[in-house]
Amino acid sequence: MKLAFQLLGVIALVLLTSAMLFRSGWTRPPVNSAQNGFRGTAMVQVSNPAADAVLKMANALPDPIEKVAPGGGKATDVYKNVQVLTDLSADEFTRTMLAITEWVAPQQGCGYCHNVENLADDGLYTKVVARRMLQMTRHINTDWKAHVATTGVTCYTCHRGMPVPASLWYEPDVPHAGGFAAGNRGMGHPGPSNGSTALPLNSFDPVLAPQDVIRVVATQRLPSGLGASIQTTESTYSLMIHMSESLSVNCTFCHNTRAFSQWAESTPQRVTAWHGIQMVREIDANYLDPLKGTLPATRLGPHGDGPKVDCKTCHQGVSKPLFGASMAKDYPELGGVAGAP
Repeated sequence: MKLAFQLLGVIALVLLTSAMLFRSGWTRPPVNSAQNGFRGTAMVQVSNPAADAVLKMANALPDPIEKVAPGGGKATDVYKNVQVLTDLSADEFTRTMLAITEWVAPQQGCGYCHNVENLADDGLYTKVVARRMLQMTRHINTDWKAHVATTGVTCYTCHRGMPVPASLWYEPDVPHAGGFAAGNRGMGHPGPSNGSTALPLNSFDPVLAPQDVIRVVATQRLPSGLGASIQTTESTYSLMIHMSESLSVNCTFCHNTRAFSQWAESTPQRVTAWHGIQMVREIDANYLDPLKGTLPATRLGPHGDGPKVDCKTCHQGVSKPLFGASMAKDYPELGGVAGAP
């Protein structure tokens, strides 16, 4: 009998070790931890050196294109059909186009967006989309400093050398079993967007919509009103998991775990994250979603909606995109004011 228990113990140990080494969700040691709050409050961030090394490689920066001398003729005097970068000189405009080609379509070249026989032609949908994305980039750098600060963004922040960013989201094609399961908002269908949990699969649509409240604590007693329903709480937790995984941080990056809802006891990053949520809401509603009529069917989601951004689109696994490196300072043409420092 004793031998049998020992054998069971060995088997359990082997299985547990195998799970730790080969299953996702486990972190292989060594693990680093850094305190980011008062002692005794469990405000600690955990990181893995091996994972950090991979992230550094994935967030390597391309060499900046040499800046051009100020002045010279306007781009609108040299090129036809310039609608967004009208404040740039011809040299600044050309430099920006070269950078965008490197950031977005290095393999396809200028022909990805342009009819190379007639650069002024708007026949390719990619050119129409690119023009709107330029407007969005300038808008973020000018009007969303509460989130991007002076670091700013460029096309490379999201695209990383690919025509389509690696992380976008669509309305998920949630399987329906009928009955109660027909309206369960994707509960019990783990996927990348909800961190492979049983939380709602479509965590972005109900929570990032401007009219919805991101909340888990009720503000009113029953029966006058919940303030935050169970469904709202589930969607909020799904979003929080997405944010955590997108930035490779845990809850204490923004929250004090002894008082999650208290802003006064939260870290400054919580305010930055709040502005980030508002920014994503705004650019999805005003820039991304309206493009669905321009995109071909192959670029639409299973329900016919266009691609939309989320936290991972820019952050791609780090708390500050590109580890906080500012490419925008090398490309003031994308800041909305030509020649800005």
